[in-house]
Amino acid sequence: MQGYIHSIETFGTKDGPGIRFVLFMQGCPLRCLYCHNPDTWKKADAKFIMSPQEVFHELDKVKNFVRGGITVSGGEPMMQPEFVLDLFKICKAAGIHTAIDTSGIYLNETVKEVLSYTDLVLLDIKQINPDKYKVLTSQQLKPTLEFMDYLHTINKPVWLRYVLVPNFTNEDADLEKWAEYVSRFHNVERVDILPFHQMAVHKWENLDVDYKLKDVNPPTKEQIEKAKIIFISYGLPI
Repeated sequence: MQGYIHSIETFGTKDGPGIRFVLFMQGCPLRCLYCHNPDTWKKADAKFIMSPQEVFHELDKVKNFVRGGITVSGGEPMMQPEFVLDLFKICKAAGIHTAIDTSGIYLNETVKEVLSYTDLVLLDIKQINPDKYKVLTSQQLKPTLEFMDYLHTINKPVWLRYVLVPNFTNEDADLEKWAEYVSRFHNVERVDILPFHQMAVHKWENLDVDYKLKDVNPPTKEQIEKAKIIFISYGLPI
């Protein structure tokens, strides 16, 4: 079993509880307009090809300060579910906390088995309006909502992430509808509002890919606060 890997971070502090070993997988079916890692889109562009045992060896070398666990991110990690499954089996046998950062676009029997070895899911529901979601990601919203329904069914702990992008995800009606939808799930432990930024512009330029958000400014403090107020009004743990 081989995994196509983009990169490894050995001191992750924003990808789950504690200090974490973060594995960024290569390949993603989404084409998010604000993507921070467009260099992960194509699986063939992987910088490393590693076995689950080799990845675990890298984790084991830093286990003395990586006490939070491992988070598999991307790209979209569930493009390579067999690899993640083997890796998580090794990690769980060693008593290591496991997390996945996913768009929720894939849900098949292998993905479900991966989830049985997963302690926490970081899920990005990027928009609640299906038409706007399609514009934002190039994909359909329905698979992600079905993924969330399944996580609720198996009572899997979830941290939700919402990227606040002016003119794309910050309309009051969308925020209200998103919060109303999310508030029905009792397995949601946390909601993170992530302000849009322009720090990935150079990656798009290096790839010679048209970056449609180059003239979009990050959200203001007032816009972020308004989103927080709306989410809190629905009882969401911000």
